[in-house]
Amino acid sequence: QVQLVEFGGGLVQPGGSLRLSCAASGSIFNINAMAWYRQAPGKQRVLVAQRTSGADTYYAASVKGRFTISRDNAKNTVYLQMDSLKVEDTGVYSCRIWGSGYDNWGQGTQVTVSS
Repeated sequence: QVQLVEFGGGLVQPGGSLRLSCAASGSIFNINAMAWYRQAPGKQRVLVAQRTSGADTYYAASVKGRFTISRDNAKNTVYLQMDSLKVEDTGVYSCRIWGSGYDNWGQGTQVTVSS
């Protein structure tokens, strides 16, 4: 059973930075992709960034150039570096890892951007 645990959320001022981590425990094989999603208050969850096993990346237009998704294979961890944060980046950020026969989500971590 794979479990995903996110770290790194918190309160930050506009223009600041945070780095989210998503650590996977258990055995993970044949990963197709890893991704971060955001759910803002009163809104649906949306894809923020994705990285495939082939290292192809996707970013939502609203975060392109400010967020970077990366992966540490040795630690089974995926990161989301968030720079130049804006108030509209506020929300619960969840990581997802999926592959052949599995699709796992973390519990989410709150990011609040406010002055």
